Amino acid sequence: MLHKLSLENILFLDIETVPQAKEFDELSIQTQKLWAEKTQYLRKEAVTAGDFYKRAGIWAEFGRIICISVGYFKITDEKRSLRVTSFYGNEDQSLRDFKALLETHFDNANQLLCAHNGKEFDFPYIARRMVINGIPLPEKLNLFGKKPWEVAHLDTLELWKFGDFKHYTSLKLMTHVLNIPSPKDDIDGSQVRDIFYEDDNLERIVRYCERDTVAVAQVFLRLRNEPLLLQPEIVYV
Repeated sequence: MLHKLSLENILFLDIETVPQAKEFDELSIQTQKLWAEKTQYLRKEAVTAGDFYKRAGIWAEFGRIICISVGYFKITDEKRSLRVTSFYGNEDQSLRDFKALLETHFDNANQLLCAHNGKEFDFPYIARRMVINGIPLPEKLNLFGKKPWEVAHLDTLELWKFGDFKHYTSLKLMTHVLNIPSPKDDIDGSQVRDIFYEDDNLERIVRYCERDTVAVAQVFLRLRNEPLLLQPEIVYV
């Protein structure tokens, strides 16, 4: 079934997120209380809500998007390339730019979005942050009333599960077992918050996000038993 999909009709993507504020004390009292309630079941008794706040980027209600990287195939005369670009910095503008890309270039019914664990994280996170920022949802992210087969989302984690709903495999592990160059040779997701707030190095995070996007495309190729992308075939724009 995967082989019937045109690579040019798939938009591969990855996002990076951080807590809305650098420190827990910068939040309003009401937000602090809501965060404490939200994470109470996850925290051990010795861990305070403030100490746990570094992980807030995982939740769309308490985090924000600092980078959306996308990749799309261009195939001409049997030659292929993956074009990679990013929207980053101001969250509102990044979301609007991403929405514009979807509505101008990926709005047809046969065009799909693909991310690793995208159905559980990337897609709903983007949709929630759009709603919070007052941005009308593009059709690709508006799932209300749609039947499962009408949802234009692919998830490399779901494809790898082969029906096993208990199984989770990280992108890092998948690239390892599938002999794909690792995107985690510089940083990993657990370091994004500190690199953004402590090191003030958004460019490093963007590069990391783009490598993850390339890795998702590579995993998809391997799932189709197709040759991996070579470095000249990856174009950053």
